[in-house]
Amino acid sequence: MSHLRSSARASVRVPVVAAAGVALLVAGCTSTKSGGSDDSAASGGKVAIGLVTKTNSNPYFVKLRESAQDEASKKGAKLIALAGKFDGDNQGQVDAINNLVAQNVKGILITPSNSTGVLGAIKAARDKGIVVIALDTATDPASAVDATFATDNEAAGVKQGQYVKGALKGKKPAIALLDGTPGSTVDDLRHKGFLKGFGLTNGSPEIKGTAVTNGDQTKAQTAMENLYQRDHGINAVYTINEPAAAGAAQALSGKSGVVIGSIDGSCTGVRNVQSGKFAATVMQFPKKMAQQGVDAVVDYAKDKKKPSGFTDTGSQLITDKPLSGLESKDTAWGLKNCWG
Repeated sequence: MSHLRSSARASVRVPVVAAAGVALLVAGCTSTKSGGSDDSAASGGKVAIGLVTKTNSNPYFVKLRESAQDEASKKGAKLIALAGKFDGDNQGQVDAINNLVAQNVKGILITPSNSTGVLGAIKAARDKGIVVIALDTATDPASAVDATFATDNEAAGVKQGQYVKGALKGKKPAIALLDGTPGSTVDDLRHKGFLKGFGLTNGSPEIKGTAVTNGDQTKAQTAMENLYQRDHGINAVYTINEPAAAGAAQALSGKSGVVIGSIDGSCTGVRNVQSGKFAATVMQFPKKMAQQGVDAVVDYAKDKKKPSGFTDTGSQLITDKPLSGLESKDTAWGLKNCWG
């Protein structure tokens, strides 16, 4: 798994109030104080904003965090960034939310690991007047948060499915599905979208195997090795994200004729498309999610107007082997706009 260039602005580590083992980073000029007044949390008028991501090990969430830090700094706000220990660490995210509530933040931005696993903590935060916004991953129900800024993940999955099907050029498909984390709306919607784009349903005989990878490269490599060992005829692979796609590519190294699709749009992922490791990826725009989330909390702090509804931050198919009827951009464009 590659690592993104770190933000030009330095971050400092401060003690965590409640969440043992939860990673914390603070952007801005002030330090945090737990359990203080609203003025102490904002420290000199700065709006305090909490960010809770799934993990700090996935480059996608690192980029989202860095973008939120940059936007908070531009807006004169303070960002307190927390993360679970791993994708699926619901308790870690609950602890992080409670931590942020104790620090009297104005708003919390969260990418929930499980779409229902943190609803109680979110409700408790909202009951205290804290605006809560989902980034990247919707809650279930969506009304559990004030607003969501995210990719239309079903549409992104459709793009991956349509491309992988077309890239087979009429060959009979034998598909491996490398899913993410069970219970996540992102996982469910991308999986559903891929099958829709391919023209299949769960249980279709073309599907030769499914594995849970938690979006982790090592787990995906092991899963792909096991699936291919069971069926050497696999010629198409759906992946939940680019770390999973990288694991699949490693497992299938030296084996020709397998079309790997993905979703993310990191610079590393685009380079993997450029080199031929992946056939295509669907780019997301986490920078937009982070910027819009931070801006919404700052605006709420000023005028008390809460954001609402779902905002699609867009997606773009990236490939150097375009297919007729599918709108796409090449990797040169992708490298200029990755995760923009």
